[in-house]
Amino acid sequence: MGPRKRRLSSSQIIILGFAAVILMGSLLLMLPFSTQNGQGATFADAIFTATSAVCVTGLIVHDTATYWSAFGQAVIILLIQIGGMGVITVAVALTKISGRKISLKQRSTMQEAISAPKVGGIVKLTAFIIKMTIIFELIGAMLMAPTFCKEFGILKGIWYSIFHSISAFCNAGFDLMGCKMQYSSLTYFIDHPIINCVIMSLIIIGGIGFVTWDDIKINKLHFRKYRIQSKVVLVTTAALICFPAIYFFFFEFSDMPMQDRIWGSLFQAVTPRTAGFNTVDLTLLSETGIAIMMILMVVGGSPGSTAGGMKTTTLAVMLSNAVSVFRHREHTHFFGRRIDASVLRNAATLMTMYLVLFLGGGFIISRIEEIPLLTSLFETASAIGTVGLSLGITPELGSISRGILIVLMYFGRVGALTLIFAATSGNHCITSRLPQEKLTVG
Repeated sequence: MGPRKRRLSSSQIIILGFAAVILMGSLLLMLPFSTQNGQGATFADAIFTATSAVCVTGLIVHDTATYWSAFGQAVIILLIQIGGMGVITVAVALTKISGRKISLKQRSTMQEAISAPKVGGIVKLTAFIIKMTIIFELIGAMLMAPTFCKEFGILKGIWYSIFHSISAFCNAGFDLMGCKMQYSSLTYFIDHPIINCVIMSLIIIGGIGFVTWDDIKINKLHFRKYRIQSKVVLVTTAALICFPAIYFFFFEFSDMPMQDRIWGSLFQAVTPRTAGFNTVDLTLLSETGIAIMMILMVVGGSPGSTAGGMKTTTLAVMLSNAVSVFRHREHTHFFGRRIDASVLRNAATLMTMYLVLFLGGGFIISRIEEIPLLTSLFETASAIGTVGLSLGITPELGSISRGILIVLMYFGRVGALTLIFAATSGNHCITSRLPQEKLTVG
Protein backbone atom coordinates (compact mmCIF):
# COMPACT_ATOMS: atom_id res chain seq x y z
CA MET A 1 0.00 0.00 0.00
CA GLY A 2 1.17 3.52 -0.72
CA PRO A 3 1.70 6.14 1.94
CA ARG A 4 -1.46 7.35 3.62
CA LYS A 5 -2.69 10.79 2.56
CA ARG A 6 -1.91 13.35 5.24
CA ARG A 7 -4.98 15.17 6.50
CA LEU A 8 -5.07 18.68 7.82
CA SER A 9 -5.53 19.09 11.57
CA SER A 10 -8.30 21.26 13.02
CA SER A 11 -5.76 23.98 13.85
CA GLN A 12 -4.41 23.99 10.30
CA ILE A 13 -7.93 24.22 8.86
CA ILE A 14 -8.68 27.25 11.06
CA ILE A 15 -5.44 29.01 10.05
CA LEU A 16 -5.86 28.30 6.33
CA GLY A 17 -9.53 29.31 6.50
CA PHE A 18 -8.68 32.75 7.88
CA ALA A 19 -5.88 33.15 5.32
CA ALA A 20 -8.20 32.25 2.43
CA VAL A 21 -10.85 34.77 3.50
CA ILE A 22 -8.19 37.49 3.88
CA LEU A 23 -6.86 36.81 0.38
CA MET A 24 -10.35 36.79 -1.13
CA GLY A 25 -11.19 40.04 0.65
CA SER A 26 -7.96 41.63 -0.58
CA LEU A 27 -8.80 40.80 -4.19
CA LEU A 28 -12.29 42.30 -3.83
CA LEU A 29 -10.90 45.50 -2.31
CA MET A 30 -8.51 45.85 -5.26
CA LEU A 31 -11.43 46.13 -7.71
CA PRO A 32 -11.88 49.61 -9.23
CA PHE A 33 -15.37 50.10 -7.80
CA SER A 34 -14.21 49.30 -4.25
CA THR A 35 -12.76 52.78 -3.82
CA GLN A 36 -14.36 56.15 -4.29
CA ASN A 37 -11.70 57.29 -6.76
CA GLY A 38 -12.53 54.35 -9.06
CA GLN A 39 -8.93 53.14 -9.21
CA GLY A 40 -9.04 50.35 -6.63
CA ALA A 41 -6.63 49.85 -3.76
CA THR A 42 -3.05 48.67 -4.10
CA PHE A 43 -2.37 45.10 -2.98
CA ALA A 44 -0.47 46.38 0.09
CA ASP A 45 -3.38 48.57 1.20
CA ALA A 46 -5.97 45.92 0.35
CA ILE A 47 -4.30 43.08 2.25
CA PHE A 48 -3.71 45.31 5.29
CA THR A 49 -7.37 46.37 5.34
CA ALA A 50 -8.65 42.82 4.71
CA THR A 51 -6.43 41.40 7.46
CA SER A 52 -7.58 44.11 9.85
CA ALA A 53 -11.24 43.36 9.00
CA VAL A 54 -11.08 39.54 9.13
CA CYS A 55 -8.98 39.68 12.30
CA VAL A 56 -11.53 42.20 13.69
CA THR A 57 -8.80 44.67 14.53
CA GLY A 58 -9.69 48.08 13.13
CA LEU A 59 -6.24 49.43 12.26
CA ILE A 60 -6.55 51.25 8.93
CA VAL A 61 -4.33 52.93 6.37
CA HIS A 62 -7.22 54.81 4.72
CA ASP A 63 -10.28 56.35 6.31
CA THR A 64 -13.12 53.84 5.84
CA ALA A 65 -15.82 56.43 5.10
CA THR A 66 -13.92 58.66 2.67
CA TYR A 67 -11.66 56.21 0.82
CA TRP A 68 -13.82 53.12 0.28
CA SER A 69 -16.98 53.12 -1.84
CA ALA A 70 -20.29 51.64 -0.66
CA PHE A 71 -19.20 48.32 -2.23
CA GLY A 72 -15.82 48.49 -0.49
CA GLN A 73 -17.50 49.23 2.85
CA ALA A 74 -19.88 46.30 2.29
CA VAL A 75 -16.90 43.99 1.64
CA ILE A 76 -15.22 45.23 4.81
CA ILE A 77 -18.28 44.67 7.01
CA LEU A 78 -18.79 41.20 5.48
CA LEU A 79 -15.17 40.33 6.30
CA ILE A 80 -15.71 41.64 9.83
CA GLN A 81 -18.82 39.46 10.24
CA ILE A 82 -17.01 36.36 9.01
CA GLY A 83 -13.95 37.09 11.16
CA GLY A 84 -16.01 37.89 14.24
CA MET A 85 -18.20 34.80 14.13
CA GLY A 86 -15.27 32.70 12.97
CA VAL A 87 -14.54 31.25 9.56
CA ILE A 88 -15.38 27.74 10.76
CA THR A 89 -18.68 28.84 12.29
CA VAL A 90 -19.75 30.39 8.99
CA ALA A 91 -18.59 27.33 7.03
CA VAL A 92 -20.52 24.93 9.29
CA ALA A 93 -23.61 27.15 9.04
CA LEU A 94 -23.44 27.13 5.23
CA THR A 95 -22.99 23.35 5.24
CA LYS A 96 -26.06 22.97 7.45
CA ILE A 97 -28.14 25.32 5.28
CA SER A 98 -27.19 23.39 2.15
CA GLY A 99 -28.60 20.24 3.74
CA ARG A 100 -25.32 18.36 3.91
CA LYS A 101 -24.33 16.30 6.95
CA ILE A 102 -21.83 17.79 9.39
CA SER A 103 -18.91 15.36 9.65
CA LEU A 104 -17.12 14.45 12.88
CA LYS A 105 -14.03 16.28 11.60
CA GLN A 106 -16.07 19.45 11.07
CA ARG A 107 -17.56 19.12 14.55
CA SER A 108 -14.11 18.71 16.08
CA THR A 109 -12.79 21.74 14.20
CA MET A 110 -15.81 23.76 15.30
CA GLN A 111 -15.20 22.75 18.91
CA GLU A 112 -11.64 24.06 18.75
CA ALA A 113 -12.66 27.24 16.93
CA ILE A 114 -15.16 28.38 19.58
CA SER A 115 -13.44 26.80 22.61
CA ALA A 116 -16.44 24.58 23.31
CA PRO A 117 -16.07 22.10 26.22
CA LYS A 118 -17.16 19.05 24.17
CA VAL A 119 -18.03 17.91 20.64
CA GLY A 120 -21.50 16.76 21.61
CA GLY A 121 -24.16 19.35 20.78
CA ILE A 122 -21.72 21.47 18.77
CA VAL A 123 -24.07 21.88 15.80
CA LYS A 124 -26.87 23.01 18.09
CA LEU A 125 -24.47 25.47 19.75
CA THR A 126 -23.46 26.79 16.32
CA ALA A 127 -27.10 27.48 15.46
CA PHE A 128 -27.48 29.26 18.80
CA ILE A 129 -24.40 31.42 18.10
CA ILE A 130 -25.66 32.50 14.68
CA LYS A 131 -29.16 33.20 15.99
CA MET A 132 -27.95 35.29 18.93
CA THR A 133 -25.43 37.15 16.75
CA ILE A 134 -28.17 38.25 14.37
CA ILE A 135 -30.48 39.22 17.24
CA PHE A 136 -27.88 41.30 19.09
CA GLU A 137 -26.71 43.05 15.93
CA LEU A 138 -30.27 43.85 14.84
CA ILE A 139 -31.17 45.21 18.27
CA GLY A 140 -28.02 47.34 18.28
CA ALA A 141 -28.75 48.69 14.81
CA MET A 142 -32.38 49.51 15.68
CA LEU A 143 -31.38 51.35 18.85
CA MET A 144 -28.79 53.47 17.04
CA ALA A 145 -30.86 54.07 13.90
CA PRO A 146 -32.91 57.06 15.21
CA THR A 147 -29.72 58.93 16.15
CA PHE A 148 -27.85 58.15 12.93
CA CYS A 149 -30.90 58.80 10.71
CA LYS A 150 -31.35 62.20 12.34
CA GLU A 151 -27.66 62.96 11.87
CA PHE A 152 -27.01 61.55 8.37
CA GLY A 153 -30.42 61.02 6.71
CA ILE A 154 -32.58 57.91 6.53
CA LEU A 155 -30.72 55.65 4.07
CA LYS A 156 -27.26 56.63 5.23
CA GLY A 157 -28.39 56.47 8.86
CA ILE A 158 -29.69 52.90 8.47
CA TRP A 159 -26.45 51.82 6.77
CA TYR A 160 -24.37 53.47 9.51
CA SER A 161 -26.47 51.76 12.19
CA ILE A 162 -25.97 48.31 10.66
CA PHE A 163 -22.26 48.88 9.99
CA HIS A 164 -21.44 50.11 13.49
CA SER A 165 -23.59 47.47 15.19
CA ILE A 166 -21.75 44.65 13.40
CA SER A 167 -18.39 46.34 13.92
CA ALA A 168 -19.03 46.77 17.66
CA PHE A 169 -20.44 43.29 18.26
CA CYS A 170 -17.53 41.72 16.39
CA ASN A 171 -15.10 43.91 18.37
CA ALA A 172 -13.70 45.29 15.11
CA GLY A 173 -13.57 49.06 15.64
CA PHE A 174 -14.11 50.08 12.01
CA ASP A 175 -16.24 53.22 11.76
CA LEU A 176 -17.75 55.52 9.13
CA MET A 177 -17.40 58.79 11.03
CA GLY A 178 -14.76 60.08 8.63
CA CYS A 179 -17.58 61.91 6.86
CA LYS A 180 -17.41 64.38 9.75
CA MET A 181 -13.68 64.28 10.42
CA GLN A 182 -11.15 61.71 9.21
CA TYR A 183 -9.94 59.14 11.77
CA SER A 184 -12.28 60.67 14.38
CA SER A 185 -13.91 57.36 15.45
CA LEU A 186 -16.83 58.11 17.83
CA THR A 187 -15.42 61.29 19.39
CA TYR A 188 -18.40 63.16 17.97
CA PHE A 189 -20.70 61.13 20.28
CA ILE A 190 -18.68 61.29 23.51
CA ASP A 191 -21.68 62.48 25.57
CA HIS A 192 -24.43 60.63 23.69
CA PRO A 193 -25.95 58.08 26.13
CA ILE A 194 -27.61 55.81 23.54
CA ILE A 195 -24.59 55.46 21.26
CA ASN A 196 -22.28 54.93 24.24
CA CYS A 197 -24.52 52.35 25.92
CA VAL A 198 -25.27 50.39 22.75
CA ILE A 199 -21.68 50.27 21.51
CA MET A 200 -20.30 49.31 24.93
CA SER A 201 -22.96 46.64 25.42
CA LEU A 202 -22.27 45.09 22.03
CA ILE A 203 -18.52 45.09 22.70
CA ILE A 204 -18.95 43.35 26.06
CA ILE A 205 -21.53 40.81 24.82
CA GLY A 206 -19.39 39.92 21.80
CA GLY A 207 -16.24 39.69 23.93
CA ILE A 208 -17.37 37.35 26.74
CA GLY A 209 -17.55 34.31 24.48
CA PHE A 210 -20.13 32.02 22.93
CA VAL A 211 -19.86 29.36 25.65
CA THR A 212 -20.62 32.00 28.31
CA TRP A 213 -23.75 32.99 26.35
CA ASP A 214 -24.86 29.36 26.43
CA ASP A 215 -24.26 29.19 30.17
CA ILE A 216 -26.33 32.33 30.77
CA LYS A 217 -29.12 30.97 28.54
CA ILE A 218 -29.27 27.68 30.43
CA ASN A 219 -28.71 28.87 34.00
CA LYS A 220 -30.09 32.42 33.72
CA LEU A 221 -28.77 34.53 36.66
CA HIS A 222 -27.85 31.57 38.87
CA PHE A 223 -24.12 32.34 38.96
CA ARG A 224 -23.25 29.33 41.11
CA LYS A 225 -24.46 26.96 38.40
CA TYR A 226 -22.20 28.44 35.72
CA ARG A 227 -19.21 26.57 34.33
CA ILE A 228 -15.89 27.52 35.90
CA GLN A 229 -14.85 29.19 32.63
CA SER A 230 -17.94 31.40 32.56
CA LYS A 231 -17.37 32.45 36.16
CA VAL A 232 -13.75 33.37 35.52
CA VAL A 233 -14.65 35.22 32.29
CA LEU A 234 -17.40 37.31 33.88
CA VAL A 235 -15.46 38.22 37.04
CA THR A 236 -12.26 39.07 35.15
CA THR A 237 -14.16 41.09 32.54
CA ALA A 238 -15.93 43.10 35.24
CA ALA A 239 -12.64 43.82 37.02
CA LEU A 240 -10.90 44.88 33.78
CA ILE A 241 -13.69 47.37 33.12
CA CYS A 242 -14.25 48.81 36.61
CA PHE A 243 -10.68 49.48 37.75
CA PRO A 244 -9.47 51.21 34.53
CA ALA A 245 -12.69 53.25 34.41
CA ILE A 246 -12.03 54.52 37.94
CA TYR A 247 -8.47 55.45 36.98
CA PHE A 248 -9.55 57.29 33.82
CA PHE A 249 -12.26 59.16 35.73
CA PHE A 250 -9.98 60.49 38.45
CA PHE A 251 -6.64 60.91 36.67
CA GLU A 252 -7.11 61.32 32.89
CA PHE A 253 -10.38 63.14 32.23
CA SER A 254 -10.65 65.36 35.31
CA ASP A 255 -10.83 68.56 33.21
CA MET A 256 -13.85 67.39 31.19
CA PRO A 257 -17.52 68.25 31.92
CA MET A 258 -18.97 65.65 34.30
CA GLN A 259 -21.14 63.91 31.66
CA ASP A 260 -18.26 63.63 29.19
CA ARG A 261 -15.99 62.48 32.00
CA ILE A 262 -18.28 59.62 33.04
CA TRP A 263 -19.03 58.37 29.53
CA GLY A 264 -15.42 58.85 28.38
CA SER A 265 -14.01 56.91 31.35
CA LEU A 266 -16.39 53.98 30.88
CA PHE A 267 -15.95 53.83 27.13
CA GLN A 268 -12.14 53.95 27.21
CA ALA A 269 -12.16 51.13 29.79
CA VAL A 270 -14.37 48.92 27.60
CA THR A 271 -13.02 49.59 24.10
CA PRO A 272 -9.46 48.21 24.52
CA ARG A 273 -11.02 44.75 24.99
CA THR A 274 -10.77 44.51 21.88
CA ALA A 275 -13.05 46.90 20.01
CA GLY A 276 -10.96 49.82 18.79
CA PHE A 277 -13.50 52.63 18.93
CA ASN A 278 -12.64 55.74 20.94
CA THR A 279 -14.64 58.75 22.12
CA VAL A 280 -11.68 60.87 23.26
CA ASP A 281 -8.44 61.95 21.57
CA LEU A 282 -6.00 59.25 22.68
CA THR A 283 -2.98 61.48 22.04
CA LEU A 284 -4.09 63.57 25.04
CA LEU A 285 -3.66 60.67 27.46
CA SER A 286 -0.69 60.60 29.82
CA GLU A 287 1.98 57.93 29.43
CA THR A 288 0.42 56.07 32.35
CA GLY A 289 -2.99 56.11 30.67
CA ILE A 290 -1.47 54.85 27.42
CA ALA A 291 0.36 52.07 29.29
CA ILE A 292 -2.87 50.94 30.99
CA MET A 293 -4.63 50.81 27.62
CA MET A 294 -1.76 48.74 26.20
CA ILE A 295 -2.14 46.19 29.00
CA LEU A 296 -5.89 45.97 28.37
CA MET A 297 -5.31 45.56 24.63
CA VAL A 298 -2.82 42.72 25.05
CA VAL A 299 -5.19 40.90 27.44
CA GLY A 300 -8.09 41.24 24.99
CA GLY A 301 -11.40 39.39 25.26
CA SER A 302 -12.39 35.87 26.28
CA PRO A 303 -11.95 32.45 24.64
CA GLY A 304 -14.39 31.54 21.88
CA SER A 305 -15.58 35.13 21.42
CA THR A 306 -15.47 37.72 18.66
CA ALA A 307 -12.48 39.31 20.42
CA GLY A 308 -8.79 38.56 20.10
CA GLY A 309 -5.83 39.04 22.41
CA MET A 310 -4.20 36.91 25.08
CA LYS A 311 -7.64 36.32 26.68
CA THR A 312 -9.06 37.07 30.12
CA THR A 313 -8.76 33.47 31.29
CA THR A 314 -5.01 33.48 30.58
CA LEU A 315 -4.53 36.52 32.80
CA ALA A 316 -6.78 35.06 35.50
CA VAL A 317 -4.88 31.74 35.56
CA MET A 318 -1.50 33.48 35.84
CA LEU A 319 -2.72 35.77 38.65
CA SER A 320 -4.31 32.85 40.49
CA ASN A 321 -1.07 30.89 40.18
CA ALA A 322 0.83 33.81 41.71
CA VAL A 323 -1.63 33.86 44.63
CA SER A 324 -1.12 30.10 45.07
CA VAL A 325 2.64 30.61 45.27
CA PHE A 326 2.23 33.38 47.86
CA ARG A 327 -0.01 31.11 49.95
CA HIS A 328 2.29 28.06 49.52
CA ARG A 329 -0.41 26.09 47.70
CA GLU A 330 0.58 23.31 45.35
CA HIS A 331 -2.25 23.92 42.88
CA THR A 332 -4.11 26.85 41.30
CA HIS A 333 -7.73 27.27 42.41
CA PHE A 334 -10.86 29.01 41.12
CA PHE A 335 -14.21 29.00 42.94
CA GLY A 336 -13.39 25.87 44.94
CA ARG A 337 -12.01 23.95 41.93
CA ARG A 338 -8.43 22.92 41.16
CA ILE A 339 -7.04 23.89 37.74
CA ASP A 340 -5.12 21.26 35.81
CA ALA A 341 -1.37 21.82 35.42
CA SER A 342 -1.65 21.68 31.61
CA VAL A 343 -3.89 24.78 31.71
CA LEU A 344 -1.20 26.65 33.65
CA ARG A 345 1.47 25.60 31.12
CA ASN A 346 -0.69 26.78 28.23
CA ALA A 347 -1.38 30.09 29.96
CA ALA A 348 2.32 30.66 30.64
CA THR A 349 3.16 29.84 27.01
CA LEU A 350 0.47 32.19 25.71
CA MET A 351 1.55 35.08 27.92
CA THR A 352 5.21 34.61 26.98
CA MET A 353 4.48 34.51 23.24
CA TYR A 354 2.20 37.55 23.32
CA LEU A 355 4.69 39.59 25.34
CA VAL A 356 7.61 38.61 23.10
CA LEU A 357 5.74 39.47 19.90
CA PHE A 358 4.22 42.66 21.32
CA LEU A 359 7.56 43.95 22.63
CA GLY A 360 9.63 42.63 19.72
CA GLY A 361 7.34 44.16 17.11
CA GLY A 362 7.34 47.47 18.96
CA PHE A 363 11.13 47.56 19.21
CA ILE A 364 11.57 46.85 15.50
CA ILE A 365 8.98 49.42 14.36
CA SER A 366 10.44 52.05 16.70
CA ARG A 367 13.92 51.47 15.27
CA ILE A 368 12.85 51.34 11.61
CA GLU A 369 10.48 54.31 11.70
CA GLU A 370 12.51 56.30 14.26
CA ILE A 371 9.47 57.03 16.41
CA PRO A 372 9.09 56.97 20.23
CA LEU A 373 9.04 53.45 21.65
CA LEU A 374 5.80 53.99 23.60
CA THR A 375 4.02 55.05 20.40
CA SER A 376 5.18 52.00 18.44
CA LEU A 377 4.35 49.66 21.36
CA PHE A 378 0.82 51.09 21.40
CA GLU A 379 0.38 50.11 17.74
CA THR A 380 1.77 46.59 18.23
CA ALA A 381 -0.40 46.07 21.33
CA SER A 382 -3.38 47.19 19.28
CA ALA A 383 -2.45 44.79 16.47
CA ILE A 384 -1.76 41.67 18.51
CA GLY A 385 -4.78 42.35 20.70
CA THR A 386 -6.87 42.87 17.52
CA VAL A 387 -8.06 46.18 18.95
CA GLY A 388 -7.59 48.87 16.32
CA LEU A 389 -6.85 51.83 18.60
CA SER A 390 -4.08 54.01 17.23
CA LEU A 391 -2.08 57.10 18.10
CA GLY A 392 -2.31 58.07 14.44
CA ILE A 393 0.91 56.60 13.02
CA THR A 394 -0.43 53.57 11.12
CA PRO A 395 -1.14 55.37 7.80
CA GLU A 396 2.41 56.76 7.82
CA LEU A 397 4.23 53.48 8.45
CA GLY A 398 6.48 51.89 5.84
CA SER A 399 5.91 48.52 4.19
CA ILE A 400 8.05 46.53 6.68
CA SER A 401 6.26 48.00 9.68
CA ARG A 402 2.87 47.36 8.07
CA GLY A 403 3.93 43.79 7.40
CA ILE A 404 4.77 43.36 11.08
CA LEU A 405 1.34 44.66 12.06
CA ILE A 406 -0.33 42.28 9.57
CA VAL A 407 1.47 39.30 11.13
CA LEU A 408 0.55 40.45 14.64
CA MET A 409 -3.13 40.95 13.72
CA TYR A 410 -3.30 37.48 12.16
CA PHE A 411 -1.53 35.92 15.12
CA GLY A 412 -3.79 37.71 17.61
CA ARG A 413 -6.99 36.51 15.92
CA VAL A 414 -6.27 32.85 15.22
CA GLY A 415 -4.57 32.45 18.59
CA ALA A 416 -1.13 31.39 19.73
CA LEU A 417 -2.06 27.84 20.71
CA THR A 418 -3.82 27.29 17.38
CA LEU A 419 -0.63 28.25 15.55
CA ILE A 420 1.50 26.07 17.82
CA PHE A 421 -0.77 23.04 17.39
CA ALA A 422 -0.87 23.61 13.62
CA ALA A 423 2.92 23.78 13.40
CA THR A 424 3.45 20.69 15.56
CA SER A 425 0.58 18.62 14.11
CA GLY A 426 1.63 15.03 13.55
CA ASN A 427 4.44 15.13 16.13
CA HIS A 428 4.19 12.36 18.67
CA CYS A 429 4.01 13.23 22.35
CA ILE A 430 7.22 12.28 24.14
CA THR A 431 6.34 10.40 27.32
CA SER A 432 9.85 9.64 28.56
CA ARG A 433 11.25 11.77 31.37
CA LEU A 434 14.72 13.23 31.83
CA PRO A 435 16.45 13.26 35.22
CA GLN A 436 15.11 16.00 37.49
CA GLU A 437 17.19 18.75 39.06
CA LYS A 438 16.22 21.74 41.18
CA LEU A 439 16.63 25.23 39.68
CA THR A 440 16.44 28.39 41.77
CA VAL A 441 14.36 31.27 40.38
CA GLY A 442 13.78 34.73 41.80
